[in-house]
Amino acid sequence: MAQVYNGISATALDAVTWTKSSHSNATGNCVELAGLPDGSVAIRNSRDPQGPALIYTRDEVVAFLAGARGGEFDAVVG
Repeated sequence: MAQVYNGISATALDAVTWTKSSHSNATGNCVELAGLPDGSVAIRNSRDPQGPALIYTRDEVVAFLAGARGGEFDAVVG
């Protein structure tokens, strides 16, 4: 696998399995995540699967998900 960095083309991550949110809808408002071999997590826009993927550490994703579950970001989209 190529060196992984933020903004990497998602096509460079051809050896990973992308998972789409079950909350996505027919207009494509969704994101996909993939676990990387080093434990980090790639996130991409499913409407642009060849576009950029953002790379986060596992701990960063765990913290984000905990905040989302706890409602910490509701005001951003509310």
